[in-house]
Order: sequence, then structure tokens, then C-alpha cells
Amino acid sequence: MPELLSMGECMIELFSEDSIETAQTFHKSIAGDSFNIAVAVSRLGSSVGYITKLGNDPFEKFIRNSFEKEKFDMSLTLSSKGFNAVHFVATMPDGNRDFVYYRKGSSPSNITPDDLEESHIKKAKIMHCSGISQAISESSRETVLHAAKVAHSNNVLVSYDPNYRHQLWSPKEAIAAMEELMPYIDIFLPSAPEDSMALFNTDDPEKIISISRKFGVKNTLITMGSNGALVDSKGDTFTVPPYQSDSVVDTTGAGDAFKGGFLHGILEGLDSKKAAEIGNIAAGITITGRGAINSIPYRDEVYKILNDMDV
Repeated sequence: MPELLSMGECMIELFSEDSIETAQTFHKSIAGDSFNIAVAVSRLGSSVGYITKLGNDPFEKFIRNSFEKEKFDMSLTLSSKGFNAVHFVATMPDGNRDFVYYRKGSSPSNITPDDLEESHIKKAKIMHCSGISQAISESSRETVLHAAKVAHSNNVLVSYDPNYRHQLWSPKEAIAAMEELMPYIDIFLPSAPEDSMALFNTDDPEKIISISRKFGVKNTLITMGSNGALVDSKGDTFTVPPYQSDSVVDTTGAGDAFKGGFLHGILEGLDSKKAAEIGNIAAGITITGRGAINSIPYRDEVYKILNDMDV
């Protein structure tokens, strides 16, 4: 059975180096926060299962083949009538990215608590949840909460990336969804300032640590982009300077790689500092290539760097 279960929506990604207005060609891939984290965990050598509903459109086989390539357990990857969500990503003149989403009513958003196999969750070591999975529909939000409750009541660690997206809901709605889930969370994975400003009205990661502790969370990892990360583990707080890579090509997926590396380290039984080092290295490698998952590294590359650092 998989050590980590991740639940969410995997989207078709159509990417162009040109603006959406002028682009003639888009490159097809897949992406999604819970999917990216699952890829990072799997490539580092931990077993992963992905919980979602796929629409029976022409993209379904492409997505399933991608899951198989990443060695996912698909026992909880369901099929249903409907469509798979799509987003377009393009590069703007200032270097930032422009996103256009087509996802409302997608098959993944129609998942319900009845679609879960509780026996699978009970046998996992980590149940990973996402704020985006909560945001895409009310039934998906209910399913996330139910999965967290099942995991928590069976001593399965619950990790949670709030991953606020203003396109999906308001800060007020996101805060309510986060707070209903926090009593069941063991590993909290927000980012600053993106999540922190919307959900906590602060860009001070120390304040987020304080709030997490009040909720009873024992492990908090705050990714901070080029500023590295701040980790709080059972009252021990430490910073993680960013792993220096030769060149930055695209920061897409770097935070997910960090979080996935951290979760992999926890699954390996490592302490939080060593787990954070793995995540840091994975993120540093990811930003050297283009796309959400193309540059997420594999175990040998990360562990070679990790071992060299130890020496």
C-alpha cells in the first residue's frame, strides 16, 4: 500500500513561451499542486497513491499514462463521465506568468466522501491535503475534511498545503476551510508571503509559527522562495537557507518540490532538519528547468548532493 496518499485535481497544462494573445503553439503537460508534491515524493523513492476523479474525455488516457510513469498507485484514481480541467500558462513581457483556467464543474471537482476507500487511508503513513482541493467545489471540500478525519483517527499523519488562490475563492472562505481542517493537521505547509498575507494578514513567518502552535500543529514548514524556509518541529524552530543552484530558469513547482522532499524525509524516518535539507535540494534543482514537474529531481541526484554536504 502507498506510504503517502495525495488528493486533488490534476489539470491539463498548455504552456507557451509567448503571450496567450499571440501564441500559436502550446505544449501539453499536466500539473496541479497535490500532483506536483506527489511526483516529488515518488521520484525520491517513497510509494505514492493519488486520489482523484478523472473525466472520460480524450485527456484521461494521457493523465493515466502520466500517473503510471510516475509510479503512482491508482487504486483510488476513479473515472467518471465529464471533463478534465485545463489551464493555459504563458510568459508575459515582464517575466511573470499569465494563467487562464477552465475547471468549473470538472470531474475532479465532483468527488465526494463516498468515493473514498477508508481502508486505504488507514494503511497510509501520510494523507496529504490541499487548499486548492478544498476550493474547487463544496463536495471536494467535504471530501478533504473527511479524509483528514479518517487519517487523524487512525494515527495517520495529515499534511496540509493551504495554497491560497484568489481565482478560486476569497480569503474569508479560505480561512474558514483552513480552520476547519487545522485540528487534524500534523504537518502544515504554507508559503510566505502568498499564503500568509491572505490567510494570516502577515508576512512574518514567526507569527505563522505561533498561530500554528495554537492550533496544535507539531510540524510547520514555511517556504519563502528565494529566502529559503522556516521550520518549526515540536517547538524547535530553524531556518533553511536556499540551496544555491547554478541558474534560475523557472520557479514553477519549486515550493511543491520542497514540500514533497520534506514529506519524503518524514516517511524515511529522518528528523525535520534532514527532511528539510532534502526538500531544499529538490527545490534548488527544480528551478533550473522549465515547467511544474519536468525538473523535479530523482532520488540519486538529490541524495548525492545530500551525502556530499554531510561529508
